[in-house]
Amino acid sequence: MTWSSALKDTARAGLTIERIPLEPKLALRSACGVALVIGVLLAFGTPALAVSSAFGAFAAGLASFQRSWRPRPVLALGVAVGLGVSTFLGYLAAFNHVVFVALLVVWTLLAGMAWAVGPVSGLIATQTVAVMLVTVTLPTSVWGAVHHAALIVVGGLVQALLIVVFPIRPWGLQRDALADALAAEADYARRLRHDPMAPFDPHPLMEAREAAELTPRQARNRPRQLGGPRGIAERLRPVLAALADPVVGAPAEGPERDRVRDLLGATAVVLDAVARAIRWGKPVKLPPEAVAVLRVPESGPMLTGPARRSAYRLMALLGDAVDQTDEPGTRRAPARTPGEERRHLPRPTMPRLVPVALRALSREARWSSPIGRHAVRVSAVASLGYLLGTALPLGHGYWAPMASVMIMRPDFGQTYARGVARFVGTVIGVLIGAALAALLHPGVTVCAALAVVCVGLGYLLTGTGYIVVSACIGAYVIFLLGMVGEGWSQTVQARVALTLLGGLLAMAGYALLPIWETPRLRDRLADWLAANGQYALAVLDAHARPADRKPRRVREALLDARAARVTWEDAAERALKEPVRHRGISRTAERAAEAALATLGRVTMLMEAHLPDREAQPSPAAGQFASALREALPEAVAAVRERRALDCVALRRALEEWHAAEGDEGVAVRGSELLVDALEELASALSPGPGGRNRAARRV
Repeated sequence: MTWSSALKDTARAGLTIERIPLEPKLALRSACGVALVIGVLLAFGTPALAVSSAFGAFAAGLASFQRSWRPRPVLALGVAVGLGVSTFLGYLAAFNHVVFVALLVVWTLLAGMAWAVGPVSGLIATQTVAVMLVTVTLPTSVWGAVHHAALIVVGGLVQALLIVVFPIRPWGLQRDALADALAAEADYARRLRHDPMAPFDPHPLMEAREAAELTPRQARNRPRQLGGPRGIAERLRPVLAALADPVVGAPAEGPERDRVRDLLGATAVVLDAVARAIRWGKPVKLPPEAVAVLRVPESGPMLTGPARRSAYRLMALLGDAVDQTDEPGTRRAPARTPGEERRHLPRPTMPRLVPVALRALSREARWSSPIGRHAVRVSAVASLGYLLGTALPLGHGYWAPMASVMIMRPDFGQTYARGVARFVGTVIGVLIGAALAALLHPGVTVCAALAVVCVGLGYLLTGTGYIVVSACIGAYVIFLLGMVGEGWSQTVQARVALTLLGGLLAMAGYALLPIWETPRLRDRLADWLAANGQYALAVLDAHARPADRKPRRVREALLDARAARVTWEDAAERALKEPVRHRGISRTAERAAEAALATLGRVTMLMEAHLPDREAQPSPAAGQFASALREALPEAVAAVRERRALDCVALRRALEEWHAAEGDEGVAVRGSELLVDALEELASALSPGPGGRNRAARRV
């Protein structure tokens, strides 16, 4: 993609306004927190103190809207503490520009590295940089530093207290994540009725798993409805795929296929009912027609072979899903006895998160890492923006580096889209705020009320687009400065000019210190192949030696393969927006290779759905095929990375020996044949000849 096309696409993305469901109750609660802080300090303090404390309340309220699985009060308190520390340090260093710039370099470097822990941590760290930049304009005594830092912490404490006193849909995000996963399974079942090879997006299941990770305190208070259906959803997917597949399930046409379609339709209805019950904490209501279909028929079309086993397992799983969901949503899980098995995925508490965060930082502390490069980039841009902003005769020079810090992200698309959105939104917000100030000539109280209104609108419209949030923040700043006596005419031009400067610095910083995904696509593809190969080996070993099978190994291999696929998809999406000429893999070969690897993962999942019992006889031929795959996998992964041709001759030979020894009956041997076909499609997609690259491959 050329630079002109990339800039046009990112500008369009930055100016896009999404239509999403709004959350007025959450916005009202957070806006009340800001209003309470400003009102109390205006009544018993000064406008300057009210403005200072409003930073903490606003940032803490904004953090509560982020998609994090930790409790909202914890997020608000974390933001408050981070802002307090950054404010105090900024005050102490503000007496000297050299000292402050040195502190800014170190602090922004650490804030950039915080993205290694997670996006919410990165956002909170970014806000601490923004507040630190504001503090350099305020008094610099030590007592004043403690005073203002404490006020900012109080603003966050007020937001946390409001969250505790006025809870709005507790566990709502976890309920939505689990309900979305079940709804995705229902949609998958419907699509399988018409397309047995229909694709499945693993993102909802991965998000439901993240939502199910709990601290011990959360585990004691979690509603029962959130306890078991996620695991059932995980087990349902391979069963649905195995039932619908014409190779290992029912025939493509005939009475058995009609019965499979009826079962899939009824499954979708049941899963939708379970998802609604979980989302709103109500009992499950099942239509009688769907229940009748899910009973074993006394007459009519009957399934046979693997399809029959899949149908029985499907009915059992759906029954478990209904039983575990049909509980009042307000009931809590009983306390766990010391010897009872842990039934939740552990999430580290805040103190135990420290070593986890340090390990994440150490992994990303290198020049080739996107996070490491981002940290260096944002540190350099913020310090340069501060120096330029203070040198210009516009006043409020901190606006330039603050705009840069809030814009910059570890990838090209988000940075440039946010840069455009920040500038346009700021211009709109500043003009609206200035127009209201010019017409109304508001006093301190009216300015405070208008600032709270702007904050409330920003909270309400947070998910609609960064341009909308920037407009609300732009007007909010106008009225905040009006509270301390700065007229709108003194701030409009400076705000617009310095925001433009900060945006240009952020964009130039990424252009000068980029880290592109496009040349790394082959590595991502090779990682996905390696993860899929380990998943296939775990399943084949279970077929070869049923008595020694390890379900945990299969499960962990599946999660690794799913994570590698999502990493590939995210990288491919980012690469599409980059102004980089092709240096790794063509778009045609990329799509064909992606389809082949998706097929490989799906075939392995079909074999997993029919793992033999531990009492089943071992299969030496399956073991020999697994050994051949184990030997061929490292070479295949290296060939993808190094742009060499893949060789599947040894695998094809091992498959033929399997056919000769045991015939072509059984899910494992038929699945292995599809597995080899998928690898040959991958080899064809990545072959240097034009015929291989243009070969059509179905997407699964």
